[in-house]
Amino acid sequence: MKSSSTETPSLLAPPNGDPWQYYDLGHGWCTYAFFEQCQHRMACARCDFYTPKASSKGQLLEAKENLQKMFAAIPLTDDERAAVDDGQAALDQLLTRLTDVPTPAGPTPRQIGIPAQATLLPVIETNRRPTGQ
Repeated sequence: MKSSSTETPSLLAPPNGDPWQYYDLGHGWCTYAFFEQCQHRMACARCDFYTPKASSKGQLLEAKENLQKMFAAIPLTDDERAAVDDGQAALDQLLTRLTDVPTPAGPTPRQIGIPAQATLLPVIETNRRPTGQ
């Protein structure tokens, strides 16, 4: 879920260079302005644009709701939808294919040491959008 103001970026950008816009991922925030276009949306933990939430408790409380919002609000590629629908195996395949694709910050996951496997948070309940939208 994107959080920002309706003002222009130049008016909102803090003087210290901190991001003025972020996407709530449930377990942390993505500060990459073009998050919707990022090929690494499901493998954020070591990206320079990723900011983890301060506590595990907050992570667990918000994860279910925010993952559902992401699923409903962001158009997913076929590979991302398969990762959500089919679980760990599809996500591992997606991460393996992205191993040598540069992240928004520049280095590839291989260069920054992201493993080609991920641990999924349990999704207790999902709400599907009607097909054809």
